[in-house]
Amino acid sequence: MASPMSAGTFLRTLRTEGVRVIEVDGWRTHNRAGHGAWGPVHGVMIHHTATTGTTKSVKLCWNGHADLPGPLCHGVIADDGTVHLVGHGRTNHAGRGDGDVLRAVIAEKRLPPVRAADTDGNVHFYGFECVNLGDGRDTWPEEQLEGIERAAAAICRHHGWTERSVIGHKEWRLGKIDPKGFSMDAMRARIRDRLK
Repeated sequence: MASPMSAGTFLRTLRTEGVRVIEVDGWRTHNRAGHGAWGPVHGVMIHHTATTGTTKSVKLCWNGHADLPGPLCHGVIADDGTVHLVGHGRTNHAGRGDGDVLRAVIAEKRLPPVRAADTDGNVHFYGFECVNLGDGRDTWPEEQLEGIERAAAAICRHHGWTERSVIGHKEWRLGKIDPKGFSMDAMRARIRDRLK
């Protein structure tokens, strides 16, 4: 069981791993406090934004939309691999997912198929939205993949987790396809190699 990092520790952890970080004004206190717990944390969840353009994507993830208030993640990973910090604490990124998946993440075992929506993932996962249309045609630049790898590895290293604590939204929640365009198994392999 891991307590969430403070905002300052989160920032230092990312930078120590070589992540390029831009702090959006107010990110340290921008969260969904009062709408549920934040922690204990057990993993990192990767998403795609279904948008283009860093500025527009960061604004969306900060504000959210009518059906889902922001922040929609902790950080937005741009095409060049830069992480734009937009929230700290509970954020609206994971939604309800499969408790069996959470138990596998905690045990760092192979993920089971998603079957249920019985567990609040916003409590337990750090979330990163990655700027990509998610249509299977929008490419993933190597700099962005490396940014995902570094950000996830930084959190895993801090908490003493392996790459098995990193999952995609589609591995958590029925009906989700993100991230689309690269394999989470391949990303976990990259993170495993970095953690060595």
